[in-house]
Amino acid sequence: MFKIGLCQMMGSVDKEESKKKAKQMIQEAAGKGAQVVALPEMWNCPYSNDYFRPYAEPEDGPSVQFLSDLAKANSIYLIGGSISELDGDKVYNTSYSFDRNGAMIGKHRKAHLFDIDVKGGIRFMESDTLTAGDEVTVIDTEYCKIGVAICYDVRFPELSRMMALKGAKLIVLPAAFNLTTGPAHWDLTMRARALDNQVYFAAVSPARDMDGVYQAYGSSCITTPWGEFLAKADEKECIVYGDIDLDYVDSIRQQLPLLKHRREELYK
Repeated sequence: MFKIGLCQMMGSVDKEESKKKAKQMIQEAAGKGAQVVALPEMWNCPYSNDYFRPYAEPEDGPSVQFLSDLAKANSIYLIGGSISELDGDKVYNTSYSFDRNGAMIGKHRKAHLFDIDVKGGIRFMESDTLTAGDEVTVIDTEYCKIGVAICYDVRFPELSRMMALKGAKLIVLPAAFNLTTGPAHWDLTMRARALDNQVYFAAVSPARDMDGVYQAYGSSCITTPWGEFLAKADEKECIVYGDIDLDYVDSIRQQLPLLKHRREELYK
């Protein structure tokens, strides 16, 4: 068993202010016993095509070093939400993960870009600026394998299933659902991905900033392999904690062996 802390933080247009807030919340989570800590999607960049390229940094840039240093200083596994990554002339929505020594142990580029146009709701086209990643990301920790995806990736159940088949018992999703899709789909989707794959599913959102360029839904949550909420936030800034009981994962999978009952020959 281990404790996870989800930092539902409110970022700023000032990257240094966002770093200050992230450091404060990570230190608080570690101080309260969280061995794995996660930040939200685009924690140091306003969620807008207008900002993704100007705020983008290479992998050897200051934000990645900042996250590595925090993981080492607090002796935690850190899933660094996501930041805007610059690689050549391409920009990615990228999550970096680190072990207790600050070594990078995973990198996930958002594989499914958020290109939607909801009538009477929201229109957003990430592909106007961002490039999609092309890998399934599962990191190794001393506790268990952890899958890492980003926001819209959760809409594609095949990705979470591949993580489970690769051994993940926890999936962490930095995600910034909005006030159209959040109320409609957040709770249902997070519970479904946990239930379908018999994993703990931890979704970490930014806190809602009604004065910001993008209004996140919030509601960071931890869902059990039985599809129940273990912990859940409202829209305000906070840290969500939960104990990840790996014996419980094994027990659920033994009692209801969904993954063993798969009929792969039918799914082609």
